[in-house]
Amino acid sequence: MRGRLLAYDTDRPAVEAARRDPRQFEALYRKYVAQIYSFALYELRDQHAAEDVTATVFMRALAGLPRFRERGEAPESSFRVWLFQIARHALANHRRRDRRHPDSPIELALEMPAADDVQATVTRRDELRQAWQRIDALPAERRRVLIMRLVHEMTPAEIGAVLGRSEGAVRILVHRALRSVARTAARTSEDRE
Repeated sequence: MRGRLLAYDTDRPAVEAARRDPRQFEALYRKYVAQIYSFALYELRDQHAAEDVTATVFMRALAGLPRFRERGEAPESSFRVWLFQIARHALANHRRRDRRHPDSPIELALEMPAADDVQATVTRRDELRQAWQRIDALPAERRRVLIMRLVHEMTPAEIGAVLGRSEGAVRILVHRALRSVARTAARTSEDRE
């Protein structure tokens, strides 16, 4: 009986180099820092908290690199999925800590570059704000799945590995999240008319 063809994790050479010399971890850091920061920022909506979580993720990843095992079941065991799993746990820990020790965050103003067409800029900003309100209104898991799928362009299999769900369950969550956002947008446009 022939064995299954194993998928190749493109990060394997960088992971092996970082295991031999921790200074080589920089290549993995540079490749994924924007994605992890973006994931944290979408989840937390706080630039400073996202920076803290991102730093925590990479410190944990570097410390845990010797324990990382690619099992040949890619994408479920790829370095990218493993990193997002660490990020998911770091975000959960951050939220728990915030619930126990709440702050009063200062609302940061949205900075947008000046544009020639002020009306178009205002309209775009309003549409973006409304879209985020609709996404924020989703249950946490649907919101998280939607962000991973659309923003981070992760496959349903990768998302399932990060969240501990089946690929089919992830597809259903994405579909339901998109349907909820579309229904909310339709109701809003009907209310305006």
